[in-house]
Amino acid sequence: MTTSNKGFPRIARRRLLGASAALPLFSIASRPAHAAEFNYKFATGQDPSHPVNKRAQEAIDRIRNATGGRLDIKLFPANQLGSDTDLLSQVRSGGVEFFNQASVVLSTLVPAAGIVNTGFAFHSYDEVWKAMDGPLGTYVRAQIEKVGLLTMSRAWDNGFRNVTTSTRPVKAPEDLKGMKLRVPAAPMLSSLFTALGASPTPINFNEVYSALQTKLVEGQENPLAIIATARLYEVQKYCSMTGHVWDAYWILGNRRAMERLPKDIQEVVRRELDKAALDERADIAALNGSLRDELAGKGVQVIEPDKNAFKAALAKGTFYKDLRAKFGDEAWKLLDGSVGGLG
Repeated sequence: MTTSNKGFPRIARRRLLGASAALPLFSIASRPAHAAEFNYKFATGQDPSHPVNKRAQEAIDRIRNATGGRLDIKLFPANQLGSDTDLLSQVRSGGVEFFNQASVVLSTLVPAAGIVNTGFAFHSYDEVWKAMDGPLGTYVRAQIEKVGLLTMSRAWDNGFRNVTTSTRPVKAPEDLKGMKLRVPAAPMLSSLFTALGASPTPINFNEVYSALQTKLVEGQENPLAIIATARLYEVQKYCSMTGHVWDAYWILGNRRAMERLPKDIQEVVRRELDKAALDERADIAALNGSLRDELAGKGVQVIEPDKNAFKAALAKGTFYKDLRAKFGDEAWKLLDGSVGGLG
């Protein structure tokens, strides 16, 4: 899946982690002399060097300190406890208490979560956070909680997704015609690229590098941070800054596990994860510019396509009309009101 990856390039890793060589898999904070009252697990799919894990670990340490060691959370990055699909089941059953999941994958369980992945909907982060910290985010969180999960904070940032290819650059919609493009097992992305004339091919993320290397597929699409951490630049020639979909990360919590915690500890957990969300957003914003330069420095040709041409191509067909029917008028009006008209 898109949430697993390898290691950051050395320069980016140094920037993210400062003086430390790598993010520890577990907290290095001193343990209290007595055993914790509550021992919980926090799973993610990202490499330890990814901002998600950096900020999650900081929040975990603050939670431990603020609760006097009563709540001890251990971080398990890089799909150590299972695939995204496995972990989604585990957080629902209580096998893990917290799990970081991208909207594109969460939408397989909660279809409404996928509305934020509408193709070429968001033009900027101003629009993204207006929507996600406003009525649209409130609506999506309510739909997630209907399946028994809790959203532990405001949305974190998975970033805008961009297309990379090995055969030809993608500058306009017609460049995608017939292109065999890897996508995650996410209906929103498959329908988007099908509407643009490509041949989307679902492949598990742990197989993406080899699929690109052997030319099983010509290209793929992911946020820059994932393209960098997975070293996809080694097997791709072009990176088109399509920004075709913005994706959220949601910190999901098991309801029973949260309800076992005293109210004061629940408040600490939510407060610190909310702070971590804002810090992680700032990390991704800073990385977007620097990683683009680093990819170019590694020989990748970075292209600025005309995004409006892609949006216009979708509007000519029934793409947006079909999505409105899928998500319903209430959700669509919330999205439409945040981005200024989708058709």
